[in-house]
Amino acid sequence: MRHGGMGVLAAGRRHSAGLRADGTVVAVGDGRAGECAVDGWTGVVAVAVGNVHTARNTGRAHTVGLRADGTVLATGRGDDGECAVAGWRGVVAVAAGWRRTLGLRADGTVLAAGRAAEGACAVDGWRGIRALSCGDWHSVGLCDDGTAVATGNDRYGQCAVGGWHDLVAVSAGYLHTVGLRADGTVVATGRGGGDVAGWHAVVAVSAGSGHTVGLRADGTVLAAGDDDLGQCAVGTWRDVVAVAAGSAHTLGLRADGTVVAAGEGSGGRCDVDGWTLAVTPPGGSPGARSAHRGR
Repeated sequence: MRHGGMGVLAAGRRHSAGLRADGTVVAVGDGRAGECAVDGWTGVVAVAVGNVHTARNTGRAHTVGLRADGTVLATGRGDDGECAVAGWRGVVAVAAGWRRTLGLRADGTVLAAGRAAEGACAVDGWRGIRALSCGDWHSVGLCDDGTAVATGNDRYGQCAVGGWHDLVAVSAGYLHTVGLRADGTVVATGRGGGDVAGWHAVVAVSAGSGHTVGLRADGTVLAAGDDDLGQCAVGTWRDVVAVAAGSAHTLGLRADGTVVAAGEGSGGRCDVDGWTLAVTPPGGSPGARSAHRGR
C-alpha cells in the first residue's frame, strides 16, 4: 500500500517546500518574507508551509520544519507570532496555515502559535489527536478513534466534521475540509473544493484554496474543484507517492524522489524539476503519532 508521504512535500500560496533524504530542506518561489530561507536546516523529518487563498493582498507566508528531536524550526512571516515555536518540545507533527502554526505532541495534545482572532488556535482542549491540518481560518484534528474535531471560522460549514468516522486523514483548505476514510473514500464539508463523492481507492488527500487532490493506491492522482490555472491537470501523473495542494498549484512526489507540478507557476513556485526528495521521512518519525496522510 502506498503512503501519503506526510511532511515530505508542501505547497503554499506562492512557494513550495520539500524534504530531502538527508534531512535538509529545499524551497522555491516567492521568498519576500523569508519563507524560502531554509538552507541551514538539518535533521528535519517533516515540513509544512502556510497556505492562504489566492487574492491580490495575500502572499507572504512561513515555512515550518519538524526536527527528529521533537523541536520545531520556522522561517518567514511572523507578524502574528506564527514563527514563535523555538520553545516547543516533544512534537511529532506540524501543520501551518494562514498566520499560524500547530504542533502535535506525542501525548496527543496540540500546541498553537499565531493569529487567534478566528478561533483557529483554540486547540488547548484537544486530546487524543493523531494528525493535524490548517486551513485559512480553521484548524482540523484527526482523533485516535477515527473521528475529527475542528475549530475556527465555520461560516460555510467547513468545521462541520462532527459526524465523520472511520477517518485516516484530514485536510483543510480555504473554505472546505476533506476527510479520508479507511475504505479509501473521501468526505467533504464547506464551500468549494470540488466534488469528491465518487472517489475511491484513495490513500492520501490534500486540500488547496479551491481545489482538492487525492492520491490513489495505484500511484495515479485525482483532482476536483477550481482549475482556472491548471492546478487540477494531474490526470497523466503516474507512480506518485505523495501530493500537496497549494493555493493555485499542485505538487506530486514520485517514487523515485522526483517532483511534478501543475498550475500557477509564477514566482518560481513550480520550479521543482531538479528536486530529489525523501520518499519517506528521513530517520522515520520522532514519535508514534506521526501524522501520516494515508494508510
